[in-house]
Amino acid sequence: MTILVLLFSIVFLLLLITLVKLNAYVSLIIAALFVGVANGMDLQKVITSISNGIGSTLGSLILILGFGVMLGGLLTETGAAQKISSQLIKIFGVKNAKVALLITGFVVGIALFYNAGFVVLIPLAFSIAASSRQNLVYLTVAMASSLSVTHGFLPPHPGPTAIAIIFKADIGKTLLYGIIVAIPAMLAAGIVFPEFLKKIIATPPPGMFQRNADIERLPPGFGISLFTAIIPIILMALATISSMLIKEDTSFLRFVKFIGDPGIAMLIAVLAAVLLLGVLRGISVKKLMEGTTSSFNALAMIILVTAAGGAFKQVLIDSGTGNAISDYFQGSTLSPLFLGWLIATVIRISIGSATIAGLTAAGIVQPLIATMNVKPELMVISIGAGSLMCSHVNDTGFWMFKEYLGLSVADTFRSWTLMETIVGVVGLGGVLALNLFV
Repeated sequence: MTILVLLFSIVFLLLLITLVKLNAYVSLIIAALFVGVANGMDLQKVITSISNGIGSTLGSLILILGFGVMLGGLLTETGAAQKISSQLIKIFGVKNAKVALLITGFVVGIALFYNAGFVVLIPLAFSIAASSRQNLVYLTVAMASSLSVTHGFLPPHPGPTAIAIIFKADIGKTLLYGIIVAIPAMLAAGIVFPEFLKKIIATPPPGMFQRNADIERLPPGFGISLFTAIIPIILMALATISSMLIKEDTSFLRFVKFIGDPGIAMLIAVLAAVLLLGVLRGISVKKLMEGTTSSFNALAMIILVTAAGGAFKQVLIDSGTGNAISDYFQGSTLSPLFLGWLIATVIRISIGSATIAGLTAAGIVQPLIATMNVKPELMVISIGAGSLMCSHVNDTGFWMFKEYLGLSVADTFRSWTLMETIVGVVGLGGVLALNLFV
């Protein structure tokens, strides 16, 4: 019954958005209410679940989104984003702009969570699309594919790291194997696949990363522009590496973790951008802040829709949908590598969260590791690949991609969902192939 409710709720949600033309925010909340009531949850618990879903989603994202959009606005209006994009295009060539974004996304993605990395890099995708006159969807998919790969396959991201701990896998080997599997996944999803997306036209919210015409001056240098843009990456990477190397709870480690928190790292980057790209170049703080207003206006709907996606996901979890999927696969005799991938895929489709899908699948498959000859490091990557599969309307990443680019639901399925699925399928293929040699 729970599975039927899940399937019907997804169809119902799609109908509300595509046929009824109801706002995505309203549609997601209605779908969440339906799932809770249909599964027999107490009405008050449904409301609580929705509130918790919104709170937990925005609690981790609001600082990142707010400061991220402000940083993007500052990089754009001061000309820093244009300087970075022009230099990248000069290095890789206009024809290879998507390669530049893919590589940048991979480097950034190792240090940043997916959402933080997307918010940091999306202004560059806008800028490169404008300066090179290339399709925005085409470029953004290339960038997002490498971010997704690092999010699903590679420590120190929470999902792969937690799964590695569950399986007692070697973190270093997991990272090495993950990079090997990541290469074909990124080539397929980020280089080949975007060639089929050039007819999808993005219509981003008005005012998103538009340069302030009042600030007319030479752009800052490439070095200072790039440094400002990657300050969050440096701080988060420093925190991650320090946590791995320093085992004792020292005051230094606590400080590094504080400045390496994604929200705090973004705030520091914003303040650095105001100083380095503005004040020291003779641009007043007032002028800089005026230029970010349009970006904040465009952010409002992104926040609402992302929050509603979190509410829908939380009701699916609290209603027992994840447990129902887990129970269905108990006792299976499939190959552990394939089984882990399949369970993670089904849970990912069901509840939307890649991290929860991975951890749940790991809990189910973990007892098999001791009895079957399979590398735990490969199991981590296999489950990680499954946790990225078929992202759709119950995933906050789906709505972020859709709203930033101003796409229809159908075009988001054709671009974002297929990209994530390609990463997941090629990831599984890479794991099975690597299993023959290690």
